[in-house]
Amino acid sequence: MSWIRRHSRRISAVALLAGAVTAGSVVDAAAAASSTAVTGRASSPGTGGVRPVPQQRLSQGQRLGLRATPDPLALRSSVAFVIDQDTGEVLFRKNETAVLPIASITKLMTALIVTEAEQPLDQVLTITQADVDTLKGTTSRLRVGTRLSRGELLHLALMASENRAAHALGRNYPGGVESFVAAMNRRADELGMTDTRFEDPTGLSSGNQSSARDLAALVNAAGGNELIRSLSTSPAHHVAVGARELYYRNSNRLVFSPQWSIGLQKTGFIREAGRCVVMQAQFAGRHLIMVLLDATGPETRIADAERLRRWITGDDKPATFLPPPI
Repeated sequence: MSWIRRHSRRISAVALLAGAVTAGSVVDAAAAASSTAVTGRASSPGTGGVRPVPQQRLSQGQRLGLRATPDPLALRSSVAFVIDQDTGEVLFRKNETAVLPIASITKLMTALIVTEAEQPLDQVLTITQADVDTLKGTTSRLRVGTRLSRGELLHLALMASENRAAHALGRNYPGGVESFVAAMNRRADELGMTDTRFEDPTGLSSGNQSSARDLAALVNAAGGNELIRSLSTSPAHHVAVGARELYYRNSNRLVFSPQWSIGLQKTGFIREAGRCVVMQAQFAGRHLIMVLLDATGPETRIADAERLRRWITGDDKPATFLPPPI
C-alpha cells in the first residue's frame, strides 16, 4: 500500500486552518484573478496610453487565480502543504489538490528511476546535441561532447538542477527517453500519485504536472533512498570536465542554514510553474515534508519556507546562512 494511500484518510479528515478559505471562495478568487489577468493594463511609456498585460507571462497558478487564495501566514506561494512524514498529520494546507506544472521537481522522479534500475553509476555517458534544450532555450555549462559518469550527472541534476544532465540520464535508459518517461509514469502510479503526469525527465515541459499531495508521496519515496538524499542536499560540488573544473552550488540556499536540518530537497522553475521547492526537514524531532509551488519570485519560496518553519517551531529568529564551500 502506498504512503499516500495509507495517510489519505488522515489527510482528508484534517480541517482547514483557521482563516483558510472554503472551496467556494477559492472558485470566486480564481474567477476574479482570471478576470484581472485578462483585463489588466500597464502604462505605455511616452504615449500616456495603456497596453494589455501579456497573458502568456502568467504562471498556470496565476491563471487559475490560486495566488489570490488567502492563508493565515500570508504566503506568496499558490500552493503550500506540510505533513508529518511519520504520522500523516497535516500541519498546513493551501490548494494542496491543485494540479500544476512542477518544473525541476521532476528530477526527483528521474533520480528514483535511475537508482531503482540499478544502472551503473560509474558508467561514463556523453552529452550530445539531443540533450540541448530546444523547448525553453536554457543554457548549460555541460557542452556537447562532455563526458561524465552517470553518478556525476545524477549529482548535478539533483543538486544544481542541471537539465542536460537529467536528459542524458533519461536518454541512456534502456529504450531511451520514451521508455524512461513511461517508467516515470508507472512509478507515479505505484506511489498512488493519481494527479501526476510526466512528459520529460528534466521538468522543462509544462506537461509535467502534479499536486502537492502527490509530491509529498514522491518526497517520501525519494527520501528512502540514501544516495538521493545525499546528492540533493550536497552544498557544492567540483566537476572535472577535461582540462576544466566546473563549480556548482546547491540551488536551494536553505541547505546553507544551520536553522534547517534538510534530509532531501529539490527546487524548480519554469515560467508556467513559478518558483517551487519540496523538502524533507526535521524540526523538534519531527520529520516533516514541505511542498511549496508557484511562488512569485526567486526569494519568495525561501521566505515562505521560513515563515512555515518559524510558525511550526515558534522560533521568531530569522535563519542565518553560512557561506557555501568553495
